[in-house]
Amino acid sequence: MSVGHYENFPVASLLLPRRLREPIEIIYRFARTADDFADEGDEPNDLRLSRLSVYRAGLERIARGEPPQAALFDDIARIVRAHGLPLGLFRDLLDAFAQDVTKKRYANFAELRDYCRRSANPVGRLLLHLFKRTSEHELAGSDSICTALQLINFWQGVERDFAKGRIYLPQDEMASHGVSERHIAEARCDAAWRSLLAFQVARSRAMILAGAPLARSLPGRIGLEIRTTLQGGLRILEKIERVDYDVFRRRPVLRALDWPLLLARAV
Repeated sequence: MSVGHYENFPVASLLLPRRLREPIEIIYRFARTADDFADEGDEPNDLRLSRLSVYRAGLERIARGEPPQAALFDDIARIVRAHGLPLGLFRDLLDAFAQDVTKKRYANFAELRDYCRRSANPVGRLLLHLFKRTSEHELAGSDSICTALQLINFWQGVERDFAKGRIYLPQDEMASHGVSERHIAEARCDAAWRSLLAFQVARSRAMILAGAPLARSLPGRIGLEIRTTLQGGLRILEKIERVDYDVFRRRPVLRALDWPLLLARAV
């Protein structure tokens, strides 16, 4: 299953212990529906932001110990209490979705990484809280994997994001490689574009591998789930390289035949 920019995350898969599937499904439902407010349809921005503010108000009711006013927030309140989940991570997701409504360009990688800190990293951190594995080292490893997966999602979907008016490639890096927005508008895959994408692929691969020790340290089916997710990101990078960085005409995606390979690599 996918959650917009979370499409490289397996959610509540059969690899996970049964007791964790429901809370993960609830987290997924929260992220999916809130992300849709920012992304789907043709509503004006002020209405999108208003819908997100309703979700933010729902979280604040939970924080104040007041009864939730919607079934989704009943579920969130229950898993927050049962598993000690930080509400701030849910707030971070909403902040990122709201940013998608208003911010369409990123000046540099620091800005993009800060966006990923709120749009992707909370998902991994919430999972670690469910697994009761929340040392600083483990959280840092999760952040590295999640940010990398978010970036990989951007690189495989440049044209799709551009159709929504967004470019996640850092503007200064585009300029340094001789790439302009016209490259994306014209689906121009020349030497400059390949150089830029090769740089992004190499950095994303280094980040995901930096978090790999976390995936190897987690036990049993939980560890297998995270390792499979990690391998999915690496597989997309391989596919980007295999199409010579022409993500416009041959968008790399995971297909049914990829999954046995990912599981074999994860094991």
